[in-house]
Amino acid sequence: MRILRFFITRIFLKRWILVLGMILLLFLANYVSFTAARSIISTFQGYQELENLNQEGTFVANLDPNSEADFDKIEIGDTQKVYEYLNNNYTYALQANGFVTSLQNEHNMDVIFNYINEEAYKINPFNLSHGNHLNFNYKFNKEKIPILVGAGLAKTYPVGSNIEITDPVTQQLVQLNVQGVLKKNAYRSNFYAPNSKNYFNFSIFIPVNEEFIKSAGLDLHVNSLMDMVLLNSTKEEAMNLKEHIQENLGLEFNFFNQEENFKYFEEYYVNSLKIICAITFILLIIIVCLATWNTLISIRLMIKDFTINLLVGLSYSKLRAIFYSYFGILFSIILAILIGITAFDRYGFWLRKDPIFSTYGVFGIISMDWLALLIVLLIDFIIGFMIVELSIRKIKSIPISVGVLQ
Repeated sequence: MRILRFFITRIFLKRWILVLGMILLLFLANYVSFTAARSIISTFQGYQELENLNQEGTFVANLDPNSEADFDKIEIGDTQKVYEYLNNNYTYALQANGFVTSLQNEHNMDVIFNYINEEAYKINPFNLSHGNHLNFNYKFNKEKIPILVGAGLAKTYPVGSNIEITDPVTQQLVQLNVQGVLKKNAYRSNFYAPNSKNYFNFSIFIPVNEEFIKSAGLDLHVNSLMDMVLLNSTKEEAMNLKEHIQENLGLEFNFFNQEENFKYFEEYYVNSLKIICAITFILLIIIVCLATWNTLISIRLMIKDFTINLLVGLSYSKLRAIFYSYFGILFSIILAILIGITAFDRYGFWLRKDPIFSTYGVFGIISMDWLALLIVLLIDFIIGFMIVELSIRKIKSIPISVGVLQ
């Protein structure tokens, strides 16, 4: 332990300004690597989730960003015509998220009401921690509406409990019955950015059928069109729907298949990822060179003390172990700081009462974060190996003799 303390205080930290610069660069490289790794993992998860949509005959709707939309001119009768045309001519998946409402819960979090029809639920049903899946065969205003609740609402509203609330899209007092509870951190990825996710720990899912749509207001009607998915359709049929929507609502929609959405995403994502990887690689090269150079300079400045230690029994194998111990401590501290920042970032969503991004996990860190941290640890191991082995190799080339003690 004494020899390790000697090397840390008299050699490794001899030029503390260089050491501080190396630590800052190493932390920056770790943070950039973590960000890139987590983004790649999230993208991979998104691709897996959306792969069910990546098939012939499936088209995703989105409002043309270059069009001029005047939502004030849209009336409920116009949207009813569109949905009547949809119900008579198409099979479609509908999911509308993000209707915020106040509902008492132990975390005092706003609750998000999400609406989903049977086709959308069939494509990618949620995993439940307990309870049953949604039932879409109910009579609106005559029966209790079966719902799913997020994990954050499970204690306040367990399976079988009833909720009486004014529905945000129908503006009617409704009776809800909790059918099942989603697994912790259930999420959905964005069609156009698979690395982006909304979490549903504080969400309620309402099953939508034709009766419900007829009773709903403009908010649900218009928002549901934004990410509607046509199933078992053709490009010609999608264009017919586009014309029908434009004629009745004055809104111009695009209909792309999921492969086209992936390509659009990759155009900017891959380039950004290349830049991040290039920056990370340059930082790692600088760190390896700086750490090796700093160690060698410090040893040359302390050549007498270093020689004495070699003469009294310090072997190069022990020296290698000391080097690995030092850089292991250094990397552990930096990784602990990175874990702390990640945990604080996740906890910040709870402090801000953000129901879309609040997640459960050890220290608030979810599995995706831990996997990214593991990748960073692997990168650190490679960096440490390169620094230590290069340093030992260079040290062996330094002439060591009793003459340096005179």
